[in-house]
Amino acid sequence: MATRKAKKSKSAKSAAKATIGIIGGSGLYAMGGLTNAREIRVKTPFGETSDGIVLGTLEGKRVAFLARHGRGHRILPGEINYRANVYAMKLLGVERIISVSAVGSLKEDLRPGEFLVPDQFFDRTKSRKSTFFGEGIVVHVAFAHPTCGQLSGVLADACMHEAVLVHRRGTYICIEGPQFSTLAEAEAHRQLHFDVIGMTNVTEARLAREAEICYATIAMITDYDCWHPEHESVTASQIIATLNQNAENAQRVLRTAVRELPAGRSCKCGSVLQHALVTDLKLVPKATKKRLAAIIGKYIS
Repeated sequence: MATRKAKKSKSAKSAAKATIGIIGGSGLYAMGGLTNAREIRVKTPFGETSDGIVLGTLEGKRVAFLARHGRGHRILPGEINYRANVYAMKLLGVERIISVSAVGSLKEDLRPGEFLVPDQFFDRTKSRKSTFFGEGIVVHVAFAHPTCGQLSGVLADACMHEAVLVHRRGTYICIEGPQFSTLAEAEAHRQLHFDVIGMTNVTEARLAREAEICYATIAMITDYDCWHPEHESVTASQIIATLNQNAENAQRVLRTAVRELPAGRSCKCGSVLQHALVTDLKLVPKATKKRLAAIIGKYIS
């Protein structure tokens, strides 16, 4: 009886794991095609996630899906508990996070309805908690290249495979929101040669890097911000209409990307803390070690 219970416990634990995480933004509140799906709530030292996490199998691989703003779009960009979201993914065994996000275009040739896979971020947020560290431990991770090149390449290739027009590189400027840009801000962003604008991804990217999780973005272009003479005023209803048109494309691209992801990681995302831990781990408070066990555990043991 004890052996049977142990096997059942091990099976249940295995079912509550995933190697790929998908964080859906505006317009993507569920992941189609998941089989054997079930929703779970993951307790984290940083509080509650945006919503329940849906675990299931997609293209033969275990996937964890989370709606960034909550189903029904209830959470502002500045209210999202990014630390809980990313840490929950880490607890589930996620090694790669694919972000799907709505963005505005800052260039004429980046048109609504097209996708962009950014390789750079510029941070203009003001009040985000964007690190797991502190409280007795100092860590400085490299962030010159904030997205995973291997994962980004798979996403761009998946777009092409699904005949979705994609731009492979670009800079995503992340603003605090929730208001859209002023015209003066939009023009300044264009003069600085940024490509798209959004309100969420840089914070996720910072935390994913600290958690040694690969991170890449599918940026779905919904509008021209407010700089375009034929699109002077961005409205939420216009954006939602374009988002709905993009939703099917995004679902197809995600399925292809998940299918084509190689089993192993050839990048360095999984070992960035190796040379980033500044504090002598013997001096780190026990409470901090316990709170961050999922991230720094392998460096303590």
